[in-house]
Amino acid sequence: MASESAVPESADREPVVAGSGAVAGSLAARTGAGSGSGKAGAERTPLQRAKAICFDLLAARPRTKDELRQALRRKGFDEDTRETLLGKLDDAGLVDDAAFAEMWVRSRHTHQGLARTALVAELRRKGVDGAVAARAAEAVDRDAEEQRARELVRKRLRALGGVDEQTAIRRLLGTLGRKGYPQGLAYRVVRDELAAAGADTTPLDDAPPD
Repeated sequence: MASESAVPESADREPVVAGSGAVAGSLAARTGAGSGSGKAGAERTPLQRAKAICFDLLAARPRTKDELRQALRRKGFDEDTRETLLGKLDDAGLVDDAAFAEMWVRSRHTHQGLARTALVAELRRKGVDGAVAARAAEAVDRDAEEQRARELVRKRLRALGGVDEQTAIRRLLGTLGRKGYPQGLAYRVVRDELAAAGADTTPLDDAPPD
């Protein structure tokens, strides 16, 4: 009998857009905004130093406008410098919260199995406007959400081995709940998948509605 801990869940990872670092690096080179050091770095204006920090961050992965804003705030840049630079980056298309949200939804739903509720919550924590986050999450329709929930339950079932049915139900519902799936959908999916596996699903007969 396989133990539950034998198949650990993979750690969450930030999505990465191919080529984003190259784009930021190319723009940094053209504008002289590389991180630099020494006397040349010390003589740069606050705006130039802030720009170099943002390009370094964007070279690693895409960022929301608020992520860059908070990074600059932590580095001690004043509000005027922060907002002036963010406006320039926005105009240049280097920060686009709507595009970021779309990318985030695709990646986190596909690789981490997050439901729409959890996706919106994550985007809001990154400073994305609620309406923008909700529109991006609409890319995951009800059918896609249910299919991903079933995949998660089947994977989890393989890791549970021979645990009793009550324990299996509790852990499966917990898995879906932590990923933001509605209670009604979670109960229905768990009931269906346990039934397909030949388990007793009587405790799930009075499942809440979706």
